[in-house]
Amino acid sequence: MSTMTDSEKKKNTSKKPPPEIPKLKWLSTKLLDDVFTDEVSLFKPHFEVNYEAYIQRLWDSNSDIYEILKNSNNLETARDTLYNYLEKAERKVFTLDNDLHILEKSTVRECIRVFKSIIGPINEFRTEFSALDSLWKLAQNKRDELKDKISVGFILEFINLFRGVTGKSNIYLENAQVKKGIPEFLKLKGREAANLRMEILDDIGSSVHKYFKKYPSGLEDEVIGWRNENKLRILRYFKSDENNWNDYQWHLRNVIKNAKPLVDLIELTTDQKEAVDNAVKNKIAFGITPYYLSLMDRKLSIGYDHSIRAQVIPPKEYVDKMIEHKGDKEVAFDFMGEHDTSPIELITRRYPIISILKPFNTCAQICVYCQRNWEIERVLEPKAMATNELIENAIKWLDEHKSVGDILITGGDPLIMKDQQVERILGALASKKQVYRIRIGSRTPVVLPMRITDNLIKILTKYHQPPKLEIALVTHFEHSYEITPEAMNAVQKFRKTGIGVYNQQVYTVETSRRFETAKLRRDLKSIGVDPYYSFNMKGKEETKRYMVPIARILQERKEEARLLPGLDRTDEPVFNVPKLGKNQLQAGQDHRLVMILPDGSRVYEFHPWEKNISAIPPYNYVDVPIYDYLEELAARGENIRDYRTIWFYY
Repeated sequence: MSTMTDSEKKKNTSKKPPPEIPKLKWLSTKLLDDVFTDEVSLFKPHFEVNYEAYIQRLWDSNSDIYEILKNSNNLETARDTLYNYLEKAERKVFTLDNDLHILEKSTVRECIRVFKSIIGPINEFRTEFSALDSLWKLAQNKRDELKDKISVGFILEFINLFRGVTGKSNIYLENAQVKKGIPEFLKLKGREAANLRMEILDDIGSSVHKYFKKYPSGLEDEVIGWRNENKLRILRYFKSDENNWNDYQWHLRNVIKNAKPLVDLIELTTDQKEAVDNAVKNKIAFGITPYYLSLMDRKLSIGYDHSIRAQVIPPKEYVDKMIEHKGDKEVAFDFMGEHDTSPIELITRRYPIISILKPFNTCAQICVYCQRNWEIERVLEPKAMATNELIENAIKWLDEHKSVGDILITGGDPLIMKDQQVERILGALASKKQVYRIRIGSRTPVVLPMRITDNLIKILTKYHQPPKLEIALVTHFEHSYEITPEAMNAVQKFRKTGIGVYNQQVYTVETSRRFETAKLRRDLKSIGVDPYYSFNMKGKEETKRYMVPIARILQERKEEARLLPGLDRTDEPVFNVPKLGKNQLQAGQDHRLVMILPDGSRVYEFHPWEKNISAIPPYNYVDVPIYDYLEELAARGENIRDYRTIWFYY
């Protein structure tokens, strides 16, 4: 089947058009002083961007700050005057005659806190950049003295911050500044109040369900039909029959390791084919199971499989980076600093009661944004299994560290090991009295569900002996489109034995549209999987195009996940701090925004989990610009006004 260029892909129209993108009805009132106007269009081609209009909008957003910057003779005078201004603005929030809504006042206080942090000299020193200096020089019309090119993303950050300081965030989309007031339903009593409230809740609930329709799961009859056709086509291609499909060994023997089967079986863009060819040519790990290939849409124009393709078909930028660092990838791509948290071969430890065991160093297929892409040489690497001596030494290590009682077996994918290898490791760990839980980190229910055989379940059940020892499966569904009858059956095999199944999602640009992850949570619960973690995309340069601003994962949690029942939103959004471990992103006291860089990137200071226990230094992280992310959403046809509050999640 011939490949298509990216431009041809965009011109293609689907035979079955996707559902109309709904508008958030409860956010539908016209904005006051909307920053997204025709005059200052956010997403014109870069050569058409009216930079001067952005600058003017910046000064219009807060004339007081502009006057301070313009009339200050030097940077330190500007800093002192701004601090005085911000302190007065904060005190004004608490005066009796301030008629802002109490929720808008909260936004004012938060914006003031962030602004004070950004203009703090210590944060300028630590980040080696002064946003205040750039703002001052812009106001002084000294642009020739700017060391760095100031982007539209930088300007938009401060447009929103300036407005927020004065209570003009317009988060609540009133026609004027949000005033003190009580909604009508709170003024009423009894059934009359309830009925009016129901109208509001029905409106919100209806919008949620309209969004959900954008993201079909693999449990829908039409999708099941498409995939059955895909399965038969793949079986014919490999000269096999339906009896082979349920044999996981058949899938492992036929793992796709180059672009030819993809080109023959589905439509690829030219860029996708070239990236795969280049990866294979340069021995960059690549592989897709026939089952997972069957989840891809045959036609590019259908487009529901974007997340599935993005996981296994590497983009050009990724391949180029992997080639560039082929000789030092263990250093360049070890973002989590596992070399520095591995006290013995196969063991990683960042917490007092938990350790990771990595006995098997490959997978049934390769995820592009894998945290451990630096150590996986190739798909189904024949020498992936650690030696008996290394495994024995790693397990003996537990005898010297008896506080460790929760073991996560990961890798690589440990369920690709042979049954006897799985049992040997489980038996050795179960013999340690302090081990009360063994977690198995595996993606096999998603990419190779037929691997979950009755014999494997029998082995796992043998060691699942509550309350003495718990076996738990931690898997990685990324998108609703991966949830299939086969995956559900695999999950239910675990659940019927009492083994819990939990999901860790990586929050990427492919899963971050409005209610996309909320739909995943709902579909996971329907098949017996508990949402566990939502990982903020790692700050790895080779996978930068997948990254989502921290502000977006915070926005998703508040504005989308919060609308679901509590049992559907049991996951915790986290940022994995290199060498230290997880920072709970909802815990605002454990991270803070300290700088806005010239390209619009936010710099966050992350505090370690040991905060208030021991004095471990914080970690500074440079995020992807919100502006760049919104550009990507706009290119994908999203209504970016639906994301407009993103700027106020710090």
